[in-house]
Amino acid sequence: MANRSETRDGQLDPDLSAIMSERRRLINLAYRLLGSLSDAEDVVQETYVRWYAMDPARRDAVESPGAWLTTVAGRICLNLLGSARARRERYVGEWLPEPLPERREWTDGVTADPADRITLDESVDMAFLVVLESMTPVERVAFILHDVFRYAFAEVAVIVGRSPAACRQLASSARRRVRESQVPAGPTSAQAGIVRDFKEAWAAKDVSALVGLLDPEATVVADGGGLAGALRRPITGRERLADACLNVARLAPDQTLLERTVNGRPGLVAQRDGVTVTVFAFRVAGGRITHIWAMRNPEKLRPWTDGDRGGVRVSAGRRGDLPVGR
Repeated sequence: MANRSETRDGQLDPDLSAIMSERRRLINLAYRLLGSLSDAEDVVQETYVRWYAMDPARRDAVESPGAWLTTVAGRICLNLLGSARARRERYVGEWLPEPLPERREWTDGVTADPADRITLDESVDMAFLVVLESMTPVERVAFILHDVFRYAFAEVAVIVGRSPAACRQLASSARRRVRESQVPAGPTSAQAGIVRDFKEAWAAKDVSALVGLLDPEATVVADGGGLAGALRRPITGRERLADACLNVARLAPDQTLLERTVNGRPGLVAQRDGVTVTVFAFRVAGGRITHIWAMRNPEKLRPWTDGDRGGVRVSAGRRGDLPVGR
């Protein structure tokens, strides 16, 4: 007897295949809306649960299953974004988006699509995701759906429960925030070279080289979530940042830095005994590093642990100190 997902000749049910083919697009959408791959996967799972909770007659009556799935996933994300604001008010320290797991090295700026799940483009860049966090939930949903996924405002209106004109205004406001935060990043290959130089200067404890690679107003933000040692507040200034790197380098010379793609850009991953303890994302502009985002919350880093030992040894405090000082 054929199961529900197969036809009598053992082939995948074409209706099921069509529905499941939407999964990657839904994951792409939900990650950009929530900044968390684990939450995105939960949203997509719940979306499919709701689809199959309908009786077959109702499912057959849906004219466009893809549109139905997108509407449901978008509304779930909108609700989660509203509740997330309250949760983040209680969050210990700074909150940063969950970095996409990527175990392969970057070479001369060439990056790969992690686990073939998330399409890499500027809309998953860490700097872009951080800007999204400054938007209201409905702004973020309207902007991502229209500007990134190219949904018409009439379609966006159905999802967010606003008029098309209101959605247009929301997306325009969000677009303005993005424009105000953007700076020319330069070729990815150039960014890779600067990040590599930073890694090597850190390992060599070369303070002058570190200072030369950092913008005068370079800023670091860390996310430990109360579960790993991290800065409670951002710090700014290249001298402070460079000195802090050296202080940490003296504390724990037992950590390895790996060159890894972090949300489509050259980044670094710090491991100890094969366990990822920090993922660093960088913003490079004008030939210098302007921002470093250090993700240390272990709940966000579990997918990154792969036991890879290849890399340059540097330190990261024995008690979980952020490798840029306290």
